[in-house]
Amino acid sequence: MERRHFLSLLGMAALGACVPGGKKGNANGSTMAAGSFSGHLFPELGYAYDALEPYIDAQTMELHYDKHHRGYYTKFMKAIEGTGLTKTPMPQIFAKISQYSDTIRNNGGGFYNHQLFWENMSPNGGEPSARLLNALVKNFGSFDAFKEAFGNAAKSHFGSGWAWLYMDAEKNLKITSTPNQDNPLMDISPERGIPLLALDVWEHAYYLKYQNKRGEYVDNFWKVVNWKTVSTRWELAIKGEWKG
Repeated sequence: MERRHFLSLLGMAALGACVPGGKKGNANGSTMAAGSFSGHLFPELGYAYDALEPYIDAQTMELHYDKHHRGYYTKFMKAIEGTGLTKTPMPQIFAKISQYSDTIRNNGGGFYNHQLFWENMSPNGGEPSARLLNALVKNFGSFDAFKEAFGNAAKSHFGSGWAWLYMDAEKNLKITSTPNQDNPLMDISPERGIPLLALDVWEHAYYLKYQNKRGEYVDNFWKVVNWKTVSTRWELAIKGEWKG
C-alpha cells in the first residue's frame, strides 16, 4: 500500500462505516452493530456487564462503560459544539488533532478508544483467523511472541494509557503504547497506523478487581479477546477498505 493512499485511509471514515462483528444484546437487552462509528453516537455495549467474568468483573464493566466512557462522550460532544466537527468521522478528526483543543483530543480519544476496547472483547472470542495468525507469525516470529510483546507494552507503560496492535503504512503489524487517551490515528502520535487491538491500562479499567496487579489483568485479557472482530478489522485494513 502506498503511503499516500494509506494516510488517506487514516483520514477518511464515511458516516455509517462499520467493522462487521454481528449484533449482540447489551446489559439492557438492546443491540449494536460491532464496529459502528456512525456519526458521534454513544455505542451500546454488546454484552452484559458480567459477560467477561471472572476476568473482568461486572462492577468494573458498569462503571467503566456507563461512567467513564459516557463521560468522555458527553464532554467530547460539548467540546465540538459550533466547531463543524459534529458530522466529521473520528479518523478525520484525529488526522488533524494537533489543530484542536486538548479537550477534543482527550475526550475524543476516550470516546473512540473505548468503543474499540468493548468491541475487541467477547466471552467467546475464539482464535485469530488463519490469515491474521500467519501475519502475526510473520511479523513477530510466533503467536506467543506477539502476545508477549503486546503484554510487555501494556505492563511497562508508565501511568495511564493504552497498548495497541496496529497496521502501518507498509501493512506491517506493529505494537505500541500511547499516553492518556491518544491513539495511533492521531497526527501527534510518533507511531501511526490503523488500530486493530486495544487494551486500556488506565487504573479504572482493572483496579477494583486487580488493585495494583496490572500484569495479572493484562495476562487475563487474552481470555476475552474477540479475535473475530480483530481479524475482520485487519482484513478491511489489508484490502484498503477500512473506514474507521
